Amino acid sequence: MPQSDTSWGEVADWYHGMLEDDPDSYQRQVIMPNLLRVLELKQGQTVLDLACGQGFFSREFAKAGVRVIGADLAEPLIALAKRQPVPRGSTSPTYYTAPADRVPQVADASVDKVVIVLALQNIENAAAVLQEIKRVLKPRGELFIVLNHPAFRVPQASAWGFDGTKLQFRRIERYLSDDKVKIQMRPGADPTVRTVTFHRPLQGYFKMLRKTGLCVTRLEEWISHRQSQRGPRAAAEDRARKEIPLFLLLQAVKH
Repeated sequence: MPQSDTSWGEVADWYHGMLEDDPDSYQRQVIMPNLLRVLELKQGQTVLDLACGQGFFSREFAKAGVRVIGADLAEPLIALAKRQPVPRGSTSPTYYTAPADRVPQVADASVDKVVIVLALQNIENAAAVLQEIKRVLKPRGELFIVLNHPAFRVPQASAWGFDGTKLQFRRIERYLSDDKVKIQMRPGADPTVRTVTFHRPLQGYFKMLRKTGLCVTRLEEWISHRQSQRGPRAAAEDRARKEIPLFLLLQAVKH
């Protein structure tokens, strides 16, 4: 299917509000601080925020004094990104409307770091995206991929369960098979507004990275920051949150 079929432009305003107005989102409380820790941004570096949406992460990266380029297929999200105020003292990110597998505005071997957050899992031709990332990275440049953890968050094939003996568990119905799944863009709203996501096992990502010439140098698994309200299942739920990660980080370097 064309990559445009997975664009989030149709729900740009809702997505923007969700990230910008929710102080307790996973993006703000889990992904952002962990990303900033592993990125180790230094002034003078160039960072490409691929599938950047409305620039939520791009603006934070810019605070470190790096040059930030944001690219996203969804023109409404890029329009929102360009309208957002930049914190005083920060460099202003440059935004382009472009698919993740073809960003002609970015020159060969011109980028120190590429970040792609919760997006590679929504792109069918992930191998082409990795090839484009390799093209724009400088020698020894680094890639940072954040995914919904593919071992524990399998679209329409995983769920929380409770066995009645104070044990919260994660049920996984399948894992090794690649899959293409239609999901709601905005849970709880119009069920007809849907996108497509792609499940791949860990070995699938590692094989694509190796074939592209990108060597994995770090793997981290990030858990939820939330706690349950007091109740009979609270202890079990909190224990499960600490043991079963929501997100996966893969860091790779260009040979």
